[in-house]
Amino acid sequence: MTDSKSGKPAVFLDRDNTLIEDPGYIADPAQVRILPRVGPQLARLHGAGYLAVVVTNQSGLARGLFTEDDLARVHSKMRELLRADGGDVDAIYFCPYLEGPDAVRPEYRRDSELRKPRPGMLLLAARELSIDLGRSWMIGDSRRDVEAGRAAGCRTVLISRGAEGRELADHLADNMTDATDYILAHPRS
Repeated sequence: MTDSKSGKPAVFLDRDNTLIEDPGYIADPAQVRILPRVGPQLARLHGAGYLAVVVTNQSGLARGLFTEDDLARVHSKMRELLRADGGDVDAIYFCPYLEGPDAVRPEYRRDSELRKPRPGMLLLAARELSIDLGRSWMIGDSRRDVEAGRAAGCRTVLISRGAEGRELADHLADNMTDATDYILAHPRS
């Protein structure tokens, strides 16, 4: 973990069903739709001194459903829409890897510490961006997001769309506004 005296706090964010709608594997930027009021919530988090870092499993790469160039265009469109909505993210980390026969692209067919529920993307971001994980949060909509955040030493918010993972999360939220309200009311110095 990064030293709390020098590291910055961050809010790690799952991408699909947290920042943008999830119609399935998104290969085309035209499919990107940000969720309501996400941009202003990112602006609030930035205003409170948090970095906003996306950590997203993208097994569609391993499955051969899109390329890294396609994914870069999708993320560029997402950031464009977030900026138009008043916010932005500081970095995007993704895991392209998948074990097993569904991974048709051999370069991405493997086990990886980056793949949530493992904390590899959060740990990598903490090293590269000087993040203090003990003062940071993970927001996502699935058990694997909560597990990754906890394994990295972060507090967690589950945007609940069901019961899976609720017992592990520090807070259950209805949406990004609720998640942001909770985080800002519960800082850790």
